[in-house]
Amino acid sequence: MKSLRFYSMFLIFCAGFLLVGVNGFSQDAKRTRMERKEERKAALLANFNAIDTVLNDKVFVLEADFLINTYGERFHVPSTINFIRVDSTKAVLQTGSDFRFGYNGVGGVTAEGSIGAWKMNKNFKNMSYTVQFNVLTQIGNYDVILTVTADNHAMATISGLSMGRLTWEGYLVAPYNSRIFKGQNTI
Repeated sequence: MKSLRFYSMFLIFCAGFLLVGVNGFSQDAKRTRMERKEERKAALLANFNAIDTVLNDKVFVLEADFLINTYGERFHVPSTINFIRVDSTKAVLQTGSDFRFGYNGVGGVTAEGSIGAWKMNKNFKNMSYTVQFNVLTQIGNYDVILTVTADNHAMATISGLSMGRLTWEGYLVAPYNSRIFKGQNTI
């Protein structure tokens, strides 16, 4: 009987400490949530400014995680062989597949060429950029519309002289951080 009373008192004592600890901790959590929100906003603003530099220098890689065709069908693809690489005056547009053998040796098409017109718009409200440029390659001329948000999420829609378009969806990375593998140029 004595041990039962001791255990019940011990249980009430521990529960009291837990309730006081949870109640005190909840006020700190609200404060840290606001701090985390401010930190995220500051990080997005810093990233927004860094993306401005990258796009003005014209040196970046869009590593695509998804390809979207003309009909809106979305396909998960390996980002190492599905990319758009821009290097000042040159660009590479590549699609590929792990399961097929294509014109470029990696199951798709590789188009490398020079960049024509370049137009960049900055949206401060949405913290995003829209870049329009032309790529002149051996297999055709392509218009590219690239949209990049402050968290490096990017979408590029490619259209050529023929009907249809293809959209690369992924993330914008610096060339030295990219993991891409370029196949042979398609002739």
